[in-house]
Amino acid sequence: MKLEVLGTGCAKCKTLYEHTQKALAISGIQAEVVKVEDIPTIMRYGVMTTPALVKDGKVLFSGKLATPEEIAGML
Repeated sequence: MKLEVLGTGCAKCKTLYEHTQKALAISGIQAEVVKVEDIPTIMRYGVMTTPALVKDGKVLFSGKLATPEEIAGML
């Protein structure tokens, strides 16, 4: 599984990356987590507000900060 945290480097984007790492630890799921800060790449997903979380090419959510528990439930 590949998870991508989309964001330009703001505090919420960094926090989402940390929450995603914690969610993997909580759930025991193995995944590659990549931070994507390139605006053209973010736009290709159709994301207009960040942070956003993408799982295997599908946007799970955007424009909010989910808790580690919420993210674990989505995985």
